[in-house]
Amino acid sequence: MWQVGRGDEKLALQAAKDERSGMAVLDWRGLTGSMTSAEMNVLMYRQMVLKGRWLPAHTVYLENRQMNGRAGFYVMTPMRLDSTDTVVLVQRGWAPRSFKDRQALPLIETSDETVEVTGTLAPWPSRLYDFGGVEVAAIRQNLDLISFRQQTGLDLKNFSLVQTGAASEGLLRDWPVVASGVEKHQGYAFQWFGLCALIALLYVWFQIVQASRKK
Repeated sequence: MWQVGRGDEKLALQAAKDERSGMAVLDWRGLTGSMTSAEMNVLMYRQMVLKGRWLPAHTVYLENRQMNGRAGFYVMTPMRLDSTDTVVLVQRGWAPRSFKDRQALPLIETSDETVEVTGTLAPWPSRLYDFGGVEVAAIRQNLDLISFRQQTGLDLKNFSLVQTGAASEGLLRDWPVVASGVEKHQGYAFQWFGLCALIALLYVWFQIVQASRKK
């Protein structure tokens, strides 16, 4: 039942994302003020256009991320919003990894001018399995919000913007669909229900049918 529930959660989340993505594009200036968690949750997965400057010195490359079946990095760069002190982390896209030199950073373009970026408001980047310890290098497994704030000295918001649109700057943006893993949960649930049914049948056979034959 837990697997069934997980599948339902993913379907509900994807449905909410699809519904909110069709709403009007939000004005980024609304992010400059303080918002409660409840107010932020209402805005989550809405489309927004950010205008500001990249802070490329703090770009992070999250490794072991896949896109279209290929291994590489999710590239994260903070953006300082135009004429404000507000900083938002932008999940800019995916770049391939060099398997000849695993420490080599992918070649991406980052403008030093004011830019506009279209995307979807999303939670802070999700975590993969954690090896423990505080990560400080450009290439990381995960990006911890509190540690990243301390390392950069930036007052980062506790959410991010997932950039959408066509490939550009050396980055792909074919982000995975949340509900794409539902079949896996349904398959696991089927296996568990099948095992339960098998155990029930074996119990009936050995404890009731066979026992009655011996009488």
